[in-house]
Amino acid sequence: MSGKNLHLTIIGEFFPDVSPVFRSRKWARGEEDPLTTEMRLFSACLRWSYKRILNGLSRTEIKKQGQDLFGLNSRYVDDARLKAQGMIDAQKELLELEIETTEAKLRRARKKLAWAMKKRSRAEKKSLPEGEIQTLDRTVLGRQARVSVLEKRLKELREHKENGTAPTVIFGGRKLWRNVCKGKATRDEWRAARKNRLYARGDSTKGGNPNMKIAFDGREFRLAVTLSHLSEPVGVDRLGRPIMSRAPRVLGRLWIPEKHRARLLGWLTEKRAYTVELIRGLDGRFRVHIALELDDHPETDFSRGVLAVDINPDGACMANVSSRGLPEPWPRGFQVSAPKNLGKYDGEFQIVPYPSGFLYIRVPELAYASGFRRRYLIGVLAKAVVDIAKALGKPIALEALGFSKGRMDTEKPFNRMASQFPYAAIRMAILRRAVKENVGYKQVPPQHTSTIGRLKYEKKYGVSVHCAAALVIGRRAMGFRERITREVRDFVLRVKERLKPTGDLLPREGIGMTRKVEAALHRLEPRLGLHNGLARWQQESFFSCWRELKIFALTFR
Repeated sequence: MSGKNLHLTIIGEFFPDVSPVFRSRKWARGEEDPLTTEMRLFSACLRWSYKRILNGLSRTEIKKQGQDLFGLNSRYVDDARLKAQGMIDAQKELLELEIETTEAKLRRARKKLAWAMKKRSRAEKKSLPEGEIQTLDRTVLGRQARVSVLEKRLKELREHKENGTAPTVIFGGRKLWRNVCKGKATRDEWRAARKNRLYARGDSTKGGNPNMKIAFDGREFRLAVTLSHLSEPVGVDRLGRPIMSRAPRVLGRLWIPEKHRARLLGWLTEKRAYTVELIRGLDGRFRVHIALELDDHPETDFSRGVLAVDINPDGACMANVSSRGLPEPWPRGFQVSAPKNLGKYDGEFQIVPYPSGFLYIRVPELAYASGFRRRYLIGVLAKAVVDIAKALGKPIALEALGFSKGRMDTEKPFNRMASQFPYAAIRMAILRRAVKENVGYKQVPPQHTSTIGRLKYEKKYGVSVHCAAALVIGRRAMGFRERITREVRDFVLRVKERLKPTGDLLPREGIGMTRKVEAALHRLEPRLGLHNGLARWQQESFFSCWRELKIFALTFR
């Protein structure tokens, strides 16, 4: 995690049943009800605050002017400013990453353009048919256009960084606006998406949340939403500030999923802060997002070992690691129960156990499912992983892995894999579930875990490379070093034997030294004997000898 506290978001639904019978002549528009008016005013204040922050207006000035312009109370205006500031901060944080990604894309696009131009030049010298030359001309033009687009994009990003500004934001959603431009969505849908939110941050000193208050009446949850634009001035205080009448509220039933009711009820009893965001959909229903800040990090105790998890596109491999850093057999009678609410078809949730303490939970549909189905399957997988760790009484070890987008848009196979691999979603689901269940966790660097697993543990324990990588993750989380063993040295000797010249000039599969393998071998030989004496961080670094061993493992697998 990035040092920020995890949040549990509970999604419910609001059914307003008690609303003020009068409307504001000043702020209401058409036949809209008071709650819709409050949401429209807040959304407008959010967009206005975003522009004012970019223009350098202070918080005090935004709060003072915002109350006069939109008729909202001070807390609503400050919440709108806070949400706008968060959007700007997120844009600036992503700016550095976008510049780095675009530079990587541009370098690769220029390289591919040079290859295309070189190929076009050779074709002209060889006097190839006109049709082939025209095809190469189109390729060159396409890659020139790609380079031009990336150069323009990189220039814009660098200008934003130099000027301290943020890239353009489309309120209502960029995707929806593009659909409007293509005629796939109406402008009314886009306008509705720009004025469909009301946000109120929590405050423990005010009983949890003063503007959107949740209560429990003994049978069901209730929500009271403050309509601040209906408040009217009734006087002036000694500092000259207007004194406003008590704002009316919209009251209604709040539906909460059964699994979250006990936690939310305990939260309300302790009067802890909770943030509420009310969202009105195109169907007229009011969804409620309740965010609870989980600031208690579960303790990570490795005295009994760890459950190491290697996440894959179609599931997760697990290794039950003992306190000595070795795979530990599953306890007698240990079983992983399949979720009861699955069962669309046989093999939807596959559990593949290994007697030596490894386990592979495979969900084939996870690799290609989309939308709500994928999120649901990720939640099912995360629950299964955390339940296993809880049953064993061990913390969870994961890789802090991330896919760079530097190669995106240039290699179709990688694009397809990276876009379909929901690694971040699975990892965050496991971490959130672990926090909720009070199960400890630790994230480790991902460098060379698969290479080490393949060379040291795959054949030794008779498991797949992913299960072997999970063992490496667990050992790394517990602080064990990965030394160069006799098996690894024997593998290097076999590589040397296979690379010896045979006298046959014709290339054959797996025989013959390529320049890449030869260079890797020259770099590896003087460092192989020094590896075991290095510090642990040096052994795990990207430029350790495992980098060259990875080239051998991929070349001669």
